[in-house]
Amino acid sequence: MAFTKKILAFLLMETVLGVSLGAVHKVGDSAGWTTLGNIDYNRWASSKNFHVGDTIVFEYNNQFHNVKQVTFQDFQSCNGASPIATFTSGSDSITLKRPGNYYFLCGVPGHCEAGQTLDIMVTPASLRPSASPLSAHNYSSSPSSSGSASSSAPLPNPYQSNAFSLQALSIWPALISLGMFVIGFAF
Repeated sequence: MAFTKKILAFLLMETVLGVSLGAVHKVGDSAGWTTLGNIDYNRWASSKNFHVGDTIVFEYNNQFHNVKQVTFQDFQSCNGASPIATFTSGSDSITLKRPGNYYFLCGVPGHCEAGQTLDIMVTPASLRPSASPLSAHNYSSSPSSSGSASSSAPLPNPYQSNAFSLQALSIWPALISLGMFVIGFAF
C-alpha cells in the first residue's frame, strides 16, 4: 500500500513539473500500414505533431508487410537491407525517444516504391502544446531490434496537434489535491 502511494506521489510530481503523457499516433489512422488504398503517409504525418515521448503504432498484416526503421540515405533509395530496427509483429509500438527525423519503410519488395514509407519529424517534449484529448490506446510491440534515428531540421507548427496530452485535461487542481493527499499518507 505504501509502495503504491509512493508511485502515485512520484507520478503526480512528474505531472506537476510539466511532464505530459506521450500521444499515441496510429500510422495511417484507420487504414493502418498497407499498400492498399493509395495512402499518402507523408501527408498523414504532416497533419500531426510528434514529440519526444510519443508513440507511433504500425498496424498491418504481418504476412504481407513489415516495418523497417532506416537511415535517410536508405529511405531515399528504398533500401531496407541494413535497417536500424525491424518490426514484424503486425502491431508495433515505437516510442519516439529523441528529437529529429525518423524514417520508416516496408521492406517487402516493391512496397516502398509503391509509397509505403513514413518520414516524421519529432520535436522535444518541452515544446508540446496543450491539445484536445483523443482516445489513447494501449498497444504492444514485438520488435526484432530497436533503435532510433535523429537529425536536425526545422520544427513543425507546435500549435497544430490532435495528440493526447495530460495538460489538455485541465485537471491540475484535482491532481495537486490528490498529490497532497497521497504525499501526506506516503511519508
